[in-house]
Amino acid sequence: MAAFTVHQAFLHSLLFSEASLVLHHAEDRKGVTLAPAVAMEEFRRAYVQLCKESGAQPQETVLQQLHELREGPGQSRLDFATQSLSVDTCRVLGKLLQDEILFTEIMLSDCMLNEEGVRHLLNGLCSNTVVKSLDLKGNNLRALGAEALGKLLRQNKSIRSLTLEWNSLGMWEEGFSLFCQGLGGNRFLQGLDLRNNQINHQGAGELAMALKCNSSLQELDLRWNNIGLLGGRALLSCLHSNKTLRRLELAGNNVPSDILKAVEQAMDHNQDRQTILAENHSRTRVLSKEVFSLKEEKAKQFLDLMDTIDKQREEITRSSRTSAARVGQLQEALNERQSVMNSLKAKLQMTEAALALSEQKVHNLGELLSATKQEQASMTECQLKELRQQKQEAADRETKLLRDLSAANEKNLLLRNQVDELERRCKAQQDQLFQVKQDLTNTTAELKLRAVQAEERLEMEKKRFKQGLEDVESLRLKEVDHMTHHMEASERSMQERIQRLEAIRIGLEEELSRVKAAAFAERGQAEEELIKVRGQARLEEQQHLDHLEEKLRLMTQSRDEAQNYCLQQKQAVGEAQAKVSQLTLQTEGLKRRVEELQQDLSGKEQEKVAEVNKVRVELQEQIGHLQAERTAQEGLKEKIAALERQLKVLSSNHREALLDKESEISTLQEKLRMKEAEISRMREEEAQRASFLQNAIMAYVQGSALGALSPRK
Repeated sequence: MAAFTVHQAFLHSLLFSEASLVLHHAEDRKGVTLAPAVAMEEFRRAYVQLCKESGAQPQETVLQQLHELREGPGQSRLDFATQSLSVDTCRVLGKLLQDEILFTEIMLSDCMLNEEGVRHLLNGLCSNTVVKSLDLKGNNLRALGAEALGKLLRQNKSIRSLTLEWNSLGMWEEGFSLFCQGLGGNRFLQGLDLRNNQINHQGAGELAMALKCNSSLQELDLRWNNIGLLGGRALLSCLHSNKTLRRLELAGNNVPSDILKAVEQAMDHNQDRQTILAENHSRTRVLSKEVFSLKEEKAKQFLDLMDTIDKQREEITRSSRTSAARVGQLQEALNERQSVMNSLKAKLQMTEAALALSEQKVHNLGELLSATKQEQASMTECQLKELRQQKQEAADRETKLLRDLSAANEKNLLLRNQVDELERRCKAQQDQLFQVKQDLTNTTAELKLRAVQAEERLEMEKKRFKQGLEDVESLRLKEVDHMTHHMEASERSMQERIQRLEAIRIGLEEELSRVKAAAFAERGQAEEELIKVRGQARLEEQQHLDHLEEKLRLMTQSRDEAQNYCLQQKQAVGEAQAKVSQLTLQTEGLKRRVEELQQDLSGKEQEKVAEVNKVRVELQEQIGHLQAERTAQEGLKEKIAALERQLKVLSSNHREALLDKESEISTLQEKLRMKEAEISRMREEEAQRASFLQNAIMAYVQGSALGALSPRK
């Protein structure tokens, strides 16, 4: 865990340094608006003007050097090496360098600077944000110079390389202590050259204390000083807490060879650690990119799933609207048929009233014609012949109508058998579909059954038909509401499951950067939760299947009841046909009696003959009405056949749509399985990477511990 925290600290420092570098580069780009030659000329003019304002004389060597720099190629480097600079010149240069953005490298080696001049230069550089390299080699810096350097290191945030070779910083302990304090508080310096600075073991101890606090210095050159055994040990002890220093040169300091070897081993460990941290940083970047891409893919899949759900909802609403429209059409057809039946009943009542009147008239005429029967005996024979012919024609017509009626009944039975067979096939196919499709097919099957029941109950009485239709409509509305509520509940549960799974996945991805044991524990918890969720889903699916089976059983019971009701209606039709036959027999008897009366009346009065002819015309009209009613019934049967054909076409279209939806759902499930397999594979790879990283860190920690203990042994 300590190594992991060190790794995180290094990553934060590295990111901070990169951000600062980007910020400085941006500031450099914003500041440099003039050409380099023009900027160098402006710098020279500003130097001359400040010298005049302060009452000092500009140095010719400085002006000549600036002129050479303006014409030379290296215009980002200010080189005054081996030039003797006065205190006034150093003061002016310090003021100019406070806001100067042209020079990134300053060379002041072997200038024999005065301590006061060094202080002015370094104070000016404290607020500079562009200079990356500073060379103060061979200037005999002492106490005041060390203090100014310490202030520079505390305040400046741009210098990465500082060369202090051939100075005397280590001779004054207080000044060197302030310099070391500034070094300890610096977070940007990466290279420091302290060769030949007369640093003793006490100065080495101060440097060791500074290196314990410093986290940016990577190279330190302490060759040709007087550090000795104690100073070497102090520096070696500080390397246990400093993990960023990669090169430490201690040659020419009277340091024992074992300490030098231990320092080399520590440097090797730091270099290895830096390389491992860089690799880990790159891996974390790659993993973060992969996780981000996975999140984007999951979001796209979730949006696609929501789109498919919305499309299915729209299809369900459209199907419900079409079914409602069809039910309305069926209701209108039923109302029309009811009106036809009512008209037929009214006509039947009118015919019965007419028959009653005719019977009354016949009874009256029978009393009047009883005396004239003997006179019309000769005429009865001719009328009997005509009556026999009419009877024969009526019998032929009745047999033809009976044959047509039996053929229509047989065709009706065949169509009903085909409908039942199609319903069984639909049920057999619907049992194998998904949960939502089962609900859809159940609703369509219920609509078909209700349509068949409505067609079979066309000949019911008015009150029972209306009551049954209201019951069916209320049951359909209840079932549709139940199915919509159930689908909404299932959608909400699926969304909640997706959110829970998404939360679990995010937790697992966050814990991949931790230790192996915590990652495995979280993954085990996630797997247990997945198992629980799957078991719950299976239980809910089983309960839903049981509910659907119960509904199917109820529907089969309702179908059996409808079939029983059809049988009862058939019996009622048979009874009605028997009544019709009885009525036909009665009409034949009445016809015979009318013919006898006509034979009796034909010889006496023309008026009575006219009345008999009127009776005959009325009977013929009644027969025509009956034939018209039969033709209307045949038209209704043809309409029923057309409706059955429409139902077959609709069922075939619905079956094809269901098959298409099933194929789409199977493809979506296959895609989901592939994505889950890919996610599991990536999790395994990330777990392996985490284990490799942990093994590398443990090996490094063990190696560093062994390296730290080796000099003591």
